[in-house]
Amino acid sequence: MDIQFNTDSSVEGKQALEVYMSETISEALARFSDKITRIEVHVSNENGEKKSPNDKKCVLEARLKGLDPIAVTGSGDTIKLAVTSAITKIKAALDTTLGRLSNKR
Repeated sequence: MDIQFNTDSSVEGKQALEVYMSETISEALARFSDKITRIEVHVSNENGEKKSPNDKKCVLEARLKGLDPIAVTGSGDTIKLAVTSAITKIKAALDTTLGRLSNKR
C-alpha cells in the first residue's frame, strides 16, 4: 500500500507530518492492505493564517484493486484531529464496501 501526500502551502512541518500520517494510516488500515493499492492524503488549512474552529481538513482517498476509489473528508481544530477523523471514516467506508463484496460471493 503506497501513501501519497499532498498539502497546501499553509501547512507547516510537512516532513514530520508525513511520517506521522504514514505510520498512523498504515497501522489503522493494515487489515485492508491487501485490497488497497494506494492511499492519497490531501491536507489543507481552509482559512490559511486565520484561526478558526475546524479549519484543518484531511481528505483520504483509497484506491482499491478492481474497484472505484473511496474518498472521505475529516476536519478538526488540528491536522492530527482532521487525520484521525478521516481515518475513522475511511475505515467505516472500507468495511461497508468490502463487506458488501464478501456477502455477494
